[in-house]
Amino acid sequence: MKKQIVLCTTLLIFLIYSAPAGAQVLKVSDNKRYLVKADGTPFFWLGDTAWELIHRLTLSEADRYLKKRAEQGFTVIQAVVLAELDGLNDPTPEGYKPLDGNDPTKPNADYFKKVDAIIDLAGKYGLNIGLLPTWADKVNGDRGGATFTTANAQVYGKFLGNRYKNRANIIWILGGDRTVENPAFQAVWRAMAAGITDGVGGADEALITFHPRGGGSSSTYFHDDAWLDVNMQQTGHCTETLEHVKIFADYQLSPIKPIVNGEPIYEEHPVCFNVKDMGYSTSYDIRKAAYLSLFGGAFGHTYGVHAVWQFFDKNRRPINAPPRPWHESLDLAGANQLKFLKALMLSRPMMDRVPDQAVIADAACNTNLIQATHGKDYLFVYSAQGTPFALNLKRISGEQATANWYNPRTGEIKNVGTFDNTGQKLFTPPRNNSEGLDWVLIVDDASKKYPMPQVK
Repeated sequence: MKKQIVLCTTLLIFLIYSAPAGAQVLKVSDNKRYLVKADGTPFFWLGDTAWELIHRLTLSEADRYLKKRAEQGFTVIQAVVLAELDGLNDPTPEGYKPLDGNDPTKPNADYFKKVDAIIDLAGKYGLNIGLLPTWADKVNGDRGGATFTTANAQVYGKFLGNRYKNRANIIWILGGDRTVENPAFQAVWRAMAAGITDGVGGADEALITFHPRGGGSSSTYFHDDAWLDVNMQQTGHCTETLEHVKIFADYQLSPIKPIVNGEPIYEEHPVCFNVKDMGYSTSYDIRKAAYLSLFGGAFGHTYGVHAVWQFFDKNRRPINAPPRPWHESLDLAGANQLKFLKALMLSRPMMDRVPDQAVIADAACNTNLIQATHGKDYLFVYSAQGTPFALNLKRISGEQATANWYNPRTGEIKNVGTFDNTGQKLFTPPRNNSEGLDWVLIVDDASKKYPMPQVK
């Protein structure tokens, strides 16, 4: 009787939240650097890694999670259909397994109704789902044998593409944190991509990227593949990973493709997987990874919390020592500070923004984690360690320039003043007693009279 009640409740919630979503609404911009909405306005990717969302949460728990992330300003939720943590054999809370006999050509109808419901729940809150068809262990076979071949990967991809072709809030993410050096693995991913594009009705109807192994990039093996619309990096879970350098390496590739850091260090993650000697990551580590990645050439950024990606709870086996359950981890400082990053990036024209270290007078010997980016009439400089720096002015338009310091912890503004936009000028970040010394300098063409970033 209890199982019957759960199934009926699931179906009821599915019926309430299932709604027509229309055509694909995101596409690559004309300059190939950004994503835009159907009306041509910029889309800012602020993601969260919720890998086990479909597998481990009930729909009511998923609703709680998605509602919270929408309130915090997130725009993309990254989740996996065939999950990493024994997602084939360990059933969902409702008792569903995704495949009959673990055969990708035999999807379980009840499981995929739950997938439908979660995608529609996300849509209800204005969120896009970065949907991984499978975690990559099912391709590499490093947890008990491979599930996928090129033949069944294409069939499975086509099934997914056809099922979700009318849901506008899906971004396809192949891969899942495994190596792809083996040409046989690459062939499986290419077959799955072909199946998805066939299922949705053509390459123009699917927006696809690839989640690589830690420290890697999708560009290494798939950059020249036509199906790969967006490059994704995973800069990983150490604290000194030089995100801006790695992102800029992809930025310089041809053909040009947008770049997103799809998995930097998670908040409250053991640093370099060594909690005993290095402790847990902090909100400062989160901010540093985000600002360096974006100012280094990325168009968007993904956040993560160690307890949330796995939806750890007290009745579950922890992976790598999360310090608290997932539902106690939704309001960490890093998650709430990224709304200031989003407000900053959307406060100025985004589409002409480029990374440019030549803005910094001593960039050639810069070892202090300072990264600059600018548009035609504004520039941003992030000083990760609060280190002073000199700028080469006249990199933006205007005879006069106006400067302000922006506090990435609070959104606080400190005015520097207006000055001639010529020569060089030294800037010294304010000091503060809070966690981290990082600040962002905003310099504008004074004639534009841009307002300061506002959190909506």
